[in-house]
Amino acid sequence: MYRDVLKRLLHWAVLAFVLHGLWEAMQLPLYTLWEDSDRRRILSYLIHCIAGDILIATILFLLIAALFRDFVWPLHRPWRAGAMMVATGLAYTVFSEWYNVYRVGAWAYTASMPLVAGIGLTPLMQWVAVPILMIIVIRRWR
Repeated sequence: MYRDVLKRLLHWAVLAFVLHGLWEAMQLPLYTLWEDSDRRRILSYLIHCIAGDILIATILFLLIAALFRDFVWPLHRPWRAGAMMVATGLAYTVFSEWYNVYRVGAWAYTASMPLVAGIGLTPLMQWVAVPILMIIVIRRWR
């Protein structure tokens, strides 16, 4: 049983790495860091963001699995549990973007970043599109 749970969690984390990694790389030019001449700093930032996304996605997977008492929730409850994943991911993203952009200045948006109530549109879209895509991929693997 535990082996199966770990296998599912590993699949989820690998999928999060691939999909969030692609998304982060594509949206990077919408952040001012992209203009930094130090490419190692940009790579470090990208790795940091992808690792954070994997951690968030994995923690949310576990929280939803505990709530539904089902580690196979992407197959058994894709809509209800998926909606919870999207809503929770969005809520965290709103807080994280607001905090990091406006409170501590950890990063900033370029003028080309579309904003929704001051929050970057692409990170918001990320936490709608990527979890849904992850659930679809997991379901297709089966």
